[in-house]
Amino acid sequence: MYPAERHAAILAGARNGDGALSVAELSDRLAVTPETIRRDLVVLERQGLVRRHHGGAVLAQRTPFEPSLQHRREGERAERAAVAALVVEHLPDEGVIVLDSGAMTLEIAALLPDDRRLLVVTNSLPIVALLGGRPRLTVLALPGRVRAVTQATVGTWTVARLAGLHADVAVIGANGVGVTAGATTTLPEEAEVKQAMLGIAKRRILAVTSAKFATTSFHRAAGLEEFDQLVTDDGLDPDTVAALADSGPELLLATT
Repeated sequence: MYPAERHAAILAGARNGDGALSVAELSDRLAVTPETIRRDLVVLERQGLVRRHHGGAVLAQRTPFEPSLQHRREGERAERAAVAALVVEHLPDEGVIVLDSGAMTLEIAALLPDDRRLLVVTNSLPIVALLGGRPRLTVLALPGRVRAVTQATVGTWTVARLAGLHADVAVIGANGVGVTAGATTTLPEEAEVKQAMLGIAKRRILAVTSAKFATTSFHRAAGLEEFDQLVTDDGLDPDTVAALADSGPELLLATT
């Protein structure tokens, strides 16, 4: 059986079942070695068709080109909560933090303790609404054009307002992540805001669920070497963990 035929058989079997793929079962069914199956899964993962984990893989879920904020909040809840809690542990008790827009940073904002004296700079309207009433927090809402799908401000006004500011920490999210592709997002104007946030921060954190490593979005926002810490969940496969060891940022894995 040629590789292309095996790949088609692997995907067909997964689609006819529950979407799960076991290396051992595939090896028996297709009469090839487990090593061959693992190589096949690497190829399929690179094509965005599966997401590998220990002992096998699962079919990659297709999402819209630009999911709405509500759509993002509905998935990966346990993983996102674990990552957000670990990020909060690494934020200062006082100082200036920049929060990017997105489901992950909204989760982080919700977990901020009431006893921290922070100035929070954000382009996320939901974060502004969530934190605006906290007495110990000062919230700076960045101006700009509001994007309906993300409820984030973007554009030249947003980038210009960030210029000249200085922050202790910037927490950035992403639609997709790759060891070589870096942190990616859907549109250039979203990437420009992320770059501006990174440029004003002393410490820069990329906060994403491990599922984000199964996809690459349209526009590169930053290389992984531009971050000091990468916080994700423990669902990340061992090969990716090993590859990230040389990518630059400190890798922190949240237990789910």
